[in-house]
Amino acid sequence: MTIRAPFRSPRGISAAVALLAIGAAGCSDVVDSAKNGATKAARQRSVFSLSTGDCYNPNSQKLEGEALAIELVPCDEPHRGQVVGEFDIEEKGDFPGEEAVTAIADERCPAEAGEFAPDTWALPEGVGLSYYTPTAESWATGDRAVSCTYTKESGEFTGSLKVGAKSLKPAQKTYLNGANAVYEALWANQPGAETVEEDLEGYKAQADAVATALDGLRGIEGTETGKLRTRLEKTAGHWKDAAKAGDADAFYVAYDPAFTGLDPGDTVAARKELGLATTVPADDAEVWAS
Repeated sequence: MTIRAPFRSPRGISAAVALLAIGAAGCSDVVDSAKNGATKAARQRSVFSLSTGDCYNPNSQKLEGEALAIELVPCDEPHRGQVVGEFDIEEKGDFPGEEAVTAIADERCPAEAGEFAPDTWALPEGVGLSYYTPTAESWATGDRAVSCTYTKESGEFTGSLKVGAKSLKPAQKTYLNGANAVYEALWANQPGAETVEEDLEGYKAQADAVATALDGLRGIEGTETGKLRTRLEKTAGHWKDAAKAGDADAFYVAYDPAFTGLDPGDTVAARKELGLATTVPADDAEVWAS
């Protein structure tokens, strides 16, 4: 889910115009509409001015496409998005293309978001990672900024999503770092081919990455976390078997218990013990239910 940002003028927006449709509305409705329109206009900011922590509303209902401005709002008011990290693309020269820019954002934004809000289970339902990136036009003016955001696809949420890594207890931070690394290894290394027969080596590389990431879930004390660690050590063995598979059939045999072993539902008890969010995100629940 990518939001394209066009020319980000550092001059901001010189003027904002609110068009109020009076129609047959009563006087109080007209006044309220005028006030709301004036507030929205006063809150308009250039996309270029976004900063980490800002809460905002896109001016379009569509999350994809080009955007020149957003409505900056206080985080304690309902809003659709919050900036969770920013960085500048270091490349010089001509615009590298939308695919290259998106690839950079795909790699960098999850880490930025992880520092801002490490526990994805604690995010409001329907909130996902997106970003504003330079276009060819803005690149030519010197724009290299990428704004990573958590945005709700439909509806709004209230409050800041910030729960920085520094505010976590050591055991919580260790667990989240390990868990996030495992799922990142699983999804970031997803082969392009739909079947193992088409790209056995690609699927084996994914399995190897997941097995390596599972080794990071160690060093946490506790009854339930200990049980989880034991299960995941067994799961890591299945991923290692998949990574060494000699053919597609052998891969499938190892993959079934390997993937099942990552069922997020099996981590709820350990999360409760650690004082973390315990509601499995709907998207994850659907994936493992299928």
